[in-house]
Amino acid sequence: MQEGQLRQTYVPHIDGLRAVAVLSVILYHLKASWLPGGFTGVDVFFVISGFVVSASVDRLPAMGGWQGLLRFYARRIRRIVPALVVCLLVTALFSALFIPESWLSETSDKTGRRAFFGLSNWVLASTGNDYFSPRTEFNPYTHTWSLGVEEQFYLLFPLLFLAWSRGGRARLLSVTLFALATFASLGYALRLAGQGGQEIQAFYVTTTRFWQLGAGVLLYQAMTLARQFDVAPQPGRISWRSPLLLLAVAALGYGLWAARPGHSPWPDGLWPVLSTLLLLGLLHGHRGGWTGRALASAPMVWIGKLSYSLYLWHWPVFVLFRWTVGLETPLAGACAVLLVFVLAWLSWRWVEQPLRHGARGPRTHGRWVLLGLAVLVLGAGLQSVLVKQQKHISLSTVSRHPLDWYPYAKALKKEVPECRVVESSIPVVGGQARLLQRGDCPGGSGASGVLFVAGDSHALVYNELLRRKVVQDGGQVRLYGSGGCALVGMQGWRGANPACEAYTRNVIEDIQATARAGDVLFLPGLRVPRLAEQYQLFDIAQVQADLASPAAVQGRAAEVAAAIAQLRPLAERGVRIVLEAPKPVLPAPPYRCSDAFNRHNPICVNGMQIPRARTEAMRAPVLDSLRQVAAALPGASVWDPLPTLCPGEVCQPDAGGRPLYFDGDHLSGYGNRVLLPVFRDHLQRDDQRSSPTHR
Repeated sequence: MQEGQLRQTYVPHIDGLRAVAVLSVILYHLKASWLPGGFTGVDVFFVISGFVVSASVDRLPAMGGWQGLLRFYARRIRRIVPALVVCLLVTALFSALFIPESWLSETSDKTGRRAFFGLSNWVLASTGNDYFSPRTEFNPYTHTWSLGVEEQFYLLFPLLFLAWSRGGRARLLSVTLFALATFASLGYALRLAGQGGQEIQAFYVTTTRFWQLGAGVLLYQAMTLARQFDVAPQPGRISWRSPLLLLAVAALGYGLWAARPGHSPWPDGLWPVLSTLLLLGLLHGHRGGWTGRALASAPMVWIGKLSYSLYLWHWPVFVLFRWTVGLETPLAGACAVLLVFVLAWLSWRWVEQPLRHGARGPRTHGRWVLLGLAVLVLGAGLQSVLVKQQKHISLSTVSRHPLDWYPYAKALKKEVPECRVVESSIPVVGGQARLLQRGDCPGGSGASGVLFVAGDSHALVYNELLRRKVVQDGGQVRLYGSGGCALVGMQGWRGANPACEAYTRNVIEDIQATARAGDVLFLPGLRVPRLAEQYQLFDIAQVQADLASPAAVQGRAAEVAAAIAQLRPLAERGVRIVLEAPKPVLPAPPYRCSDAFNRHNPICVNGMQIPRARTEAMRAPVLDSLRQVAAALPGASVWDPLPTLCPGEVCQPDAGGRPLYFDGDHLSGYGNRVLLPVFRDHLQRDDQRSSPTHR
């Protein structure tokens, strides 16, 4: 058989390997403990892609120059773009229907938009959240990172493979170019792995993944140069092939089981890559015993043919289940997997196959490229439209009533059109700070003092309250905030945070340099442990036990002494210190549990209400510590929002059907508006009490 005929022979075990790869990824994403290293199925895909794209290009008649490039890109567009665009647009539609804007989803829209152009991996690399973090698990476009890597590889591939098509010695030039690029990429991956703290960058970027695709290309080139395609096995040689096949299968199984988060693509991507190279090399042209027969079996081949669509659809389906009914129960998991296979088959049958093999479409490669680019641009535009129209089409009460849920104070422009808040930035090392002041408004400038607000994300969430206060009372607000860094947080016993300690020192120094007598320093923050994150629940009994532990008691006592020493210079200067008493923390995040489609999600199993008696018991030791701080500082006080937020025997997530909280502990926009009058009253009473002292 001639070499050209061999290159055109269908190789079923490659589809079988694709099936192994996609099933590993799906199983891992369904429940990571079932196959802890299943995410390295993507590494298997990369090797296969490098091998197959080389064979695909090599079997075509040689075509150099621009025509060769256009043919390559046209074929890649027909293979990748149609199914990708359909999946991304459907995902964008259902995301707009069911997924509200939140910390968990704040990078999703940008990831989806860049996915149309094969750049989502760079977006994800820049977010600071690795592949295994909650924000990526709730992003319906996370899986497109690997498509971005492949698409970027395809931009380079024809330039490095061009010499191969010319034959002869030019092939050695192509091999040399790929070898250099592959080993450079591997070296870069090794360098990042050795530096530490570069795990996110190493996982996502093409420069650390090229070696896996390049390995597949080099295998094809080496096998072709050695003329080992479809050479019948000699009876005397079968003895060494079988042990190597067994070793390759064992290495693949080990890699898919033992790979660890934070150790990919090096070193834990090595086993999937080596095993895939061995299987591709050993099985090509050979039955390969039970290994070859298993991979070439009808079910495996069928799954392998659907692998691209299965990969495209499984992740958004799983993520949408997480956002709505949940994915934890066996029934939910089974329904999700069934839906994935149905959507994948529909995509393969009606989108992939007709446009990949059908006669419809432009007749020239150049027109296919232009059409593909136009479809990508149009798709990205449609995705942006869906994002902008979310308020009008969403089924989520959060998205339909953003003014109540989000503390952005956007309603102020309509409520007080003749007055605006002027915002500017304040440089503070380690965090962010904003200066809010009233612009040109009827009635003069109002108060002249400065309200300093410093704390964690709970300080930032008072954004609407503070903006409304500026409009009503005038004066200035200097807002300092950094997530997890409360001043006088009373949770230092849970573990030291040097970055937060440095940030709070910088904030206090900045306030000391600018505060004057009569100014107010308001210190809000999360001072009791959460009962629910946006993505997980905590044991309430354990939280209460931790609060009463000797470590907590000693830690709070130390923080009381430190806070008094830190704040006394300000208080003695005449700056009034206002400490926020702990607000109720809820056992479930309201924004994830307030719709009919998500009310029974496992994140909502504890309900959103909490008895006031339990809240009082949780916050009592913390409140006592805050009162000790206030008693030791002249003019200091503790402001308690609990009576307003929880007037009855049960603390509710809403009031009159409008949300008081966004998640388990952060206030909503409506919650800001509810607290504004009592906060102003507290400051006015403090001012009246302290005015004789500062006359």
